[in-house]
Amino acid sequence: MAAAQLMVVLDGTIVNIALPSAQDELGMSDASRHWAITAYLLAFGGLLLIGGRSSGILGHRKAFTVGLLGFAVASAVGGLAANPGMLFGARALQGVFAALLAPAALALLTTTFTEARERGRAFGVFSAIGAAGSAVGLIAGGLLTEYVSWRWCLYINVPIAVLALSGTLLVPKVPPVPRAGRLDVLGAVLSTAGFAAVVYAFTEAEPRGWASPTVLGLLVGGVLLLAVFVAVELRTPNPLLPMRVLAHRVRAGAFAAVTLMFLAMFGFYLFMSYYTQAVLGYSPVQAGMTLIINAVVALVGSMLIAGRLYGRVPSAGLILPGLIIAAAGMFLLTGLEAGTVNVLALYLVPAMVLTGIGLGLVITPTAILATTGMQGHEVGAASATYNACQQLGAALGIALLNTVATTATASHLAAGSSISPNAASIHGYTVALTVAGAILIGCAVVSAPLLRARRPSAPDASEHREDAVTTSY
Repeated sequence: MAAAQLMVVLDGTIVNIALPSAQDELGMSDASRHWAITAYLLAFGGLLLIGGRSSGILGHRKAFTVGLLGFAVASAVGGLAANPGMLFGARALQGVFAALLAPAALALLTTTFTEARERGRAFGVFSAIGAAGSAVGLIAGGLLTEYVSWRWCLYINVPIAVLALSGTLLVPKVPPVPRAGRLDVLGAVLSTAGFAAVVYAFTEAEPRGWASPTVLGLLVGGVLLLAVFVAVELRTPNPLLPMRVLAHRVRAGAFAAVTLMFLAMFGFYLFMSYYTQAVLGYSPVQAGMTLIINAVVALVGSMLIAGRLYGRVPSAGLILPGLIIAAAGMFLLTGLEAGTVNVLALYLVPAMVLTGIGLGLVITPTAILATTGMQGHEVGAASATYNACQQLGAALGIALLNTVATTATASHLAAGSSISPNAASIHGYTVALTVAGAILIGCAVVSAPLLRARRPSAPDASEHREDAVTTSY
């Protein structure tokens, strides 16, 4: 399950560094190259709720297997791409199978590990992979592109999928959830269109600007579609996303925390990549090796701290400090200037450690809380919602914080002719990181009363018994 999670998260970032090489070889235009990334994000984010429901209908183990096989085949096709259209189509197909695979993996983890201490350790491993996967993707993308070929950024998924498939022999079979009533086709269409519109708006906000009619139209249209989706789900007898998944106070706090953590962290990864290469002159591999500090510490935070403490301390005692520690790592970098010396030792390494610990502390308990107390197909729905929160947070973080950085950079350059481009860029990065840190602090303040809720409302006693074990406050 962790190997599958690594594959899904890895592919959100591994192609980024390989994109210039792929563009040169396949003859992509500057205007179309972003589809190598956007096609994956749109298909993944747009189809997550349908993937979660399909996982319940097929049975989570079967859905997991189908998702792995499909993802591996799509990755191989992408690696063999002879033209841009073939690459874009393969990336979209990867997103389709990722939307089935990710909810199935989280649902299987929930149904396989039920004892509180055991569940904490299992989710610690799983969440550690999710926490480190994005940074590992940037590192692996740089290494593979520089020393082998950009095509191996896609081929690498095939051996990972084979490894994960071999592990399915050890996973207990979970029977499919009996279908009750007709499939919520209208909800499926509305959710897919709404999520896809919002994600695409975020990806287009960077090149076009937030005031662009295209971006505003997509945002408004996406939000309206999602609002109609909620209205439909409240009335349909067999909803794609039961609203009690979102109405659960503790779960709502977990969703808010993971969304804003991913928002801040993906902006952080973006600026660290820019800063280390454009300002410090690091090669892509050197920049990636700097980010690996964050990945390793995130593994430690998820497995050795959050995974072991879960069940012994309240979830709020992990999530809230995690948000604050990650914010501290970002605030530390706001002291950077053009002439700062000993940057690696005094700024980058401490910031990587703090953000890594914070990410690890947040992602493990939020992953557990996302599915706690869910029954039947609701496990898949809750798993899909959790993954959708991560996708939306990442897409918004890159678009929003990059806009903040570029605006601050332009303003700083306009303030005086003696200001160098590097100094202006660093100023833009620090302003954006200040905003990211403030968002994390604000999230801690807003999430605190939700995460401290003593009893989530539940329709039956079984959910109360499970919550009493795993979310007692």
